[in-house]
Amino acid sequence: MPDAAPDRRTPHVTLRTTEPTRFGSGFLSGMLSAILGIAAFGVVLSVRFPEYLMQADLRPVYASPYARAAVHLMLVAAFLFGSISAFLRANKALPLIGLGFTLTAALLGGSNVVGQPATDGHAWFAVDFFVLNLLLYSAVFVPLERLFALRAHQPVFRRHWAVDLTYFFVNSLLIEVLTVLTLKPALVLFAWARSGSVSAFVESMPLLVQVPMLVLVADFTQYWIHRTFHTVTFLWGFHAIHHSAEEMDWLAGSRLHLVDVILTRGLTYVPIFVIGFSNTALVLYVLLVAAQATFIHANVRWRLRPLRRLIATPAFHHWHHSADAAATDKNFCVHTPLWDMLFGTYYLPDQWPTRYGLHGGRRVPVGWLRQLNYPFARRSQR
Repeated sequence: MPDAAPDRRTPHVTLRTTEPTRFGSGFLSGMLSAILGIAAFGVVLSVRFPEYLMQADLRPVYASPYARAAVHLMLVAAFLFGSISAFLRANKALPLIGLGFTLTAALLGGSNVVGQPATDGHAWFAVDFFVLNLLLYSAVFVPLERLFALRAHQPVFRRHWAVDLTYFFVNSLLIEVLTVLTLKPALVLFAWARSGSVSAFVESMPLLVQVPMLVLVADFTQYWIHRTFHTVTFLWGFHAIHHSAEEMDWLAGSRLHLVDVILTRGLTYVPIFVIGFSNTALVLYVLLVAAQATFIHANVRWRLRPLRRLIATPAFHHWHHSADAAATDKNFCVHTPLWDMLFGTYYLPDQWPTRYGLHGGRRVPVGWLRQLNYPFARRSQR
C-alpha cells in the first residue's frame, strides 16, 4: 500500500516527504528559506573571518554598502519564507534549516558583522564561492527541473542528495586549492613548450575565435582523459564514483572524486597554457564549462534535436551515465559530440535511458569520506 499522507497536525522533521511540492504547499518557501539562510550565514561567516574563508578578489565587494544591504534582505527573506513554510507544512525540516541558519547569522552580526583585518593573501577556504554557487545554481536549476522535469516523480531531495551536496560544498570550498593544484603543474612543467610568438598570435585573435577554439582543444583533451579513466583499472576506481549516481539532476554532476578533479582539470589546462589563450578567453571558458557540465546532468526533458550533433545535450550525457550495456563507454565529450563521432564512441538513440549507475549492478559505498577512500581500498583488496 502507498504511504499514507502525513497528518498535518503532527509536525515532523525529515527532508524526505510525501507532502505536495506544488506552489502554495509551503515547499517553495521552505526551499527559499533554507537556501537564503545558508547563503546569508556563509556570507556573514566569510566577512567575519576573511583571512581564512573569503577569496581575496571578492573582499572589496563585500565591504560595499550594497553587499551588506543584500545580506540584510537575504536574512529578512529567509525568516519570512521560513515562517510561511512552517505554517503551511507539517514537515518542518526546510523552514527549520532556513530559520536556524538565519538566527545563527544574526547572532554573528548579520549585515552589520565586523570582520577581522585580512591580508592580500589567498584564503584557505572559499565559503563565499560556495555561497555564490549555491544561490546561482539553485535559482536556475531547481525551477527548471520542476517545470521541465524528465522524471517528474523524482523529488528535489532524492536518494543520496546529501552526498552530492557534500561534493558540491567541498569542491566549491577548495576552489583556491584546486586552482593551484591544476594550474601550477602546467606552469612549472610545460613552460619549455610554450612559444612566445605563437602565444602572442593566439592571444591577439578576437574572443569570438579564441573561445570556440579553446572549447575544441579542451574538449579533445578531456575526451582522451575521460576515456582513459574508463579504460585504466586504477583510474576507473576514482571515476566510478561519478558514475555511481543512480538518479540524475544538476547536483549529480558534482559527484567527482578529488583525484578525478585534479587530474582532469590539470591535464586539460596543459594544451590551453601551451597554446597561449588569453586570460579573458580562459575565464569565459571556465564559466561555460561550469554551466554546461551542470546542465547536461540536469533532470530536464529537453532533447534539443537540431543541436544534438553540435553540442553536448542532457540526452547525450544521460546516456553516458546509463547502466545499459549498450551505452557503456560512450559519449565522453563535455561540450560537443564531435570527438565521439570521430572516434567511434557516439551513442544517442531516440529515447532516454531507463536506469543510471554502474553497469552490472555494481555499487560503491555511500558517504563522501567512504567514497574518498574507495579507490584506494579497492586497489588494496585486489
